[in-house]
Amino acid sequence: MKGYRKLGRNSSHRASMLRNLVTDLFRYGRIQTTDCRAKEARREAEKMITLAKRGDLHARRQALAYIKDEDVVTKLFSEIAQNYADRNGGYTRILKLGPRQGDVAEAVFLELV
Repeated sequence: MKGYRKLGRNSSHRASMLRNLVTDLFRYGRIQTTDCRAKEARREAEKMITLAKRGDLHARRQALAYIKDEDVVTKLFSEIAQNYADRNGGYTRILKLGPRQGDVAEAVFLELV
């Protein structure tokens, strides 16, 4: 099936979870999560970095509609976007950590390159 993964949640919970993952990725630079969640969060994070590289007011408002924390959006537009100014995609990396103890889900680090 093409498109998105359901991740075992309804649509509002899934959107909220991905929004929080992307916000924490930009806040801390690296997050630990499961493989499926990281792959979905990566899609959204790359879209936000592409918006930040545009840098205009409309792009900032679009980013604020997705990322609710203004400090994170400011960091995204001022610091993170300038780091990737001459890079065409591939802003994140997924490092596999192995199975997570407890539920044996594939744990990964999602980090900014």
